[in-house]
Amino acid sequence: MGLLPTRRTTRLLKLVWPFMVVVLLQTLIGSGSFFILSGVRAYVGGESLWSKGQKDAIHYLQLYGQSRDAADYERYRTAIAIPQGDRTFRAALDLSQPDLELARAGALQGGIHPDDVGALIWLYRYFHEYSYFDQAVKMWIIGDAYLDQLEHLADEMSAKIRANDVRPGDLSYWNSRIQAINDGVTPAAMAFSAALGQGSRMIMWVLLAANGLTGLALILLAVWRTRKLLHQQRAFESALDTERERAQTTLAAIGDGVVTLDEHECIAYFNPAAERLIGWDNSMAVGLPLRSLLRILDENSQTEGLPLVGQILRGEVDGGSETSKLIQRLDGTSVAVTLVATPIHAEGRVVGVVLVLHDMTRERQYMASLSWQATHDALTGLTNRREFEFRLKQALESSADSHDQHSLMYLDLDQFKLVNDTCGHAAGDELLRQVCSVLQQCLRDGDTLARLGGDEFGILLEHCPPDMAVQIAERIRLTVQALHFMWEGRGFNITVSIGVVHISAMLVSVEEALRCADMACYMAKEKGRNRAQVFRPDDTELSNRVGEMAWVQRIRQGLEEERFCLYAQSIFPVDDRVREGAHVELLLRLNDECGRLVAPINFIPAAERYGLMPEIDRWVVENAFRTLAERNAEGGYEPIHTCAINLSGATIGDDTFLDFLREVQPRYGIEPSSVCFEITETSAIANLVNATRFIQELKALGYRFSLDDFCAGMSSFVYLKHLPVDYLKIDGSFIKDMLEDPIDRAMVQVINQIGHVMGKRTVAEFVETQEILEVLREIGIDYAQGYGLARPQPFNRSFLRETHVAAVASDTTSGR
Repeated sequence: MGLLPTRRTTRLLKLVWPFMVVVLLQTLIGSGSFFILSGVRAYVGGESLWSKGQKDAIHYLQLYGQSRDAADYERYRTAIAIPQGDRTFRAALDLSQPDLELARAGALQGGIHPDDVGALIWLYRYFHEYSYFDQAVKMWIIGDAYLDQLEHLADEMSAKIRANDVRPGDLSYWNSRIQAINDGVTPAAMAFSAALGQGSRMIMWVLLAANGLTGLALILLAVWRTRKLLHQQRAFESALDTERERAQTTLAAIGDGVVTLDEHECIAYFNPAAERLIGWDNSMAVGLPLRSLLRILDENSQTEGLPLVGQILRGEVDGGSETSKLIQRLDGTSVAVTLVATPIHAEGRVVGVVLVLHDMTRERQYMASLSWQATHDALTGLTNRREFEFRLKQALESSADSHDQHSLMYLDLDQFKLVNDTCGHAAGDELLRQVCSVLQQCLRDGDTLARLGGDEFGILLEHCPPDMAVQIAERIRLTVQALHFMWEGRGFNITVSIGVVHISAMLVSVEEALRCADMACYMAKEKGRNRAQVFRPDDTELSNRVGEMAWVQRIRQGLEEERFCLYAQSIFPVDDRVREGAHVELLLRLNDECGRLVAPINFIPAAERYGLMPEIDRWVVENAFRTLAERNAEGGYEPIHTCAINLSGATIGDDTFLDFLREVQPRYGIEPSSVCFEITETSAIANLVNATRFIQELKALGYRFSLDDFCAGMSSFVYLKHLPVDYLKIDGSFIKDMLEDPIDRAMVQVINQIGHVMGKRTVAEFVETQEILEVLREIGIDYAQGYGLARPQPFNRSFLRETHVAAVASDTTSGR
């Protein structure tokens, strides 16, 4: 028995090895055909680009002679670069030791797709001296000779035009020269194209013939092997008894229950899994009717019986499956199963049925667990936001249809951030669990308590009049206020702000109901926290979003009264040996009506919400350029190599901002290469197409770009290859904890490595200690920024001198 598998394997190999050889040969020929055709296609496409590049170069050079516009000359240079790249490709491969990297670079310059470069190099190296390809190469060389003449003429024209030394008659002379070159290169290009076309057609027929012959060999081999197999059929039939025994062994080993019934629905065989499922031994059960050992019920209708077996035995159906069946054993226990029935045929008729019973107990438990996880919060066990919104939607529909009274509460813990920041996430999680426990004690049966996110909770009070909802909200407030949270010997008094909304026909959607409750909760916080605020549609204080419009007016006044100011923070190379000039980031501040400095976190959200950011961005850019110009004019200050300026998401993709830059840059004479615009990752990803176009247009003007808060969103690497930025500013949340959190450190290493592979420099924010700086130096980060190196200083003409003093002080205190 032990030798049987080996013999069968040997027999199988003897049967199929000719097919395997032919199929392998067919595969090799097919793969080679695709590879060769890829190279031929690349040659044909490259010739097209080569010819087009020649024609475009001749056209733009002729246009340049007429217009004398430098832009036309640059178009000529762009067009001539394609055939020059093709020449580089050919010259690199014609060397005694071919330079494959140079050839690849030349092919890419010539417009060849990167995936086709390998096939193109291979085809040229081994076949360029044969037949049509040799003719094509010769035409190629002739065409390049004319391009040399065109290049010499272009240099002559450019020199005279730039020197403003164009004399009468030069233009007609140049035109005649260009026309002569065009007349000479056109036949070569046409011959080049014709030779490649003939060569590609020849290769296609050769490959077609090779594939056809291989296919014919496979057909002949199949006929020969099939005849031999027919002769062996009788020998195989004698092995059926052995195979039947093996099948019995297999049935005994599988985990599903297998029951064989005869044509009278009596048991002929149980496998061990069926014995465990039904509770009877095979020896005791054989010959007994299946219905005498168990009852089979439909789980949905509770009807008894298994009509599928009778249908199969009568020949009405050819097998089938049943789901949601319930087996009741003689001892009273039951188990849910799925069932598959298959007929047993002998001499053309059905002589029995095979039932396969799959125990669904584990699957049911798993599905129940998944269902619970889909509707509940993992930390607190409360209903999650998705389920809460579903129940709220039902309550809104109920209120609209039958005028039922319901109430909605939005709760926000007042001291949660304090606990979370001072004691860590573990303390914050424990606080949330304790708050959930006391909240549930305040609610009625049937009320829904959900965690909506962070320290925010929602409560749906169904069939609850407004007065009772207010009473419950006050009871919740007092209960939470009475909770004295302890963590590692420290005590915290916890309070909650509550927004209450009475659900009525005026609330038409879940989003509107939650928005109203959130506004009421926000107002409760604004009024001093630890209170319940009832939403009323006529409450203008709520509808105005608690003074956000006041910020709009304050921002406009700040712009009009020139109360905005710029601060700057230095960015230092991590490697002390790097010397490339000062690198700073500009930070926006606002002096309020009392002269106090206001951080941007206080007014930027309102500015973004009400569309003021484009105006603020323009103010920042113009004042930055003015300060840089004043420094340059006065002299005596260390030059700023890179000045980083933040741009908002509203400015990205704004074509008017591009016009603004084109107007303001010449006015102050700032070198675009010294300015690096910073955009956040989230704003770039929000409109990737516009962001990419925006960046490319500014980079074409000479500006550089930095991607701020990189990897704050975990889809970052997917989008990074589409954004042509120069710097990656790693999100500070990874930097500040990297000494304690190995995951944060690994993330910083991965971001740095990928950034360097893509040719981008990396900047680490939140560098607060010398230890963090040393780790960044080990990782290979390019730049560092943070209070541990230099604090923000007012951005004025003497900024670098002040920054230098601050940096020296920081070196002394931090041991840098």
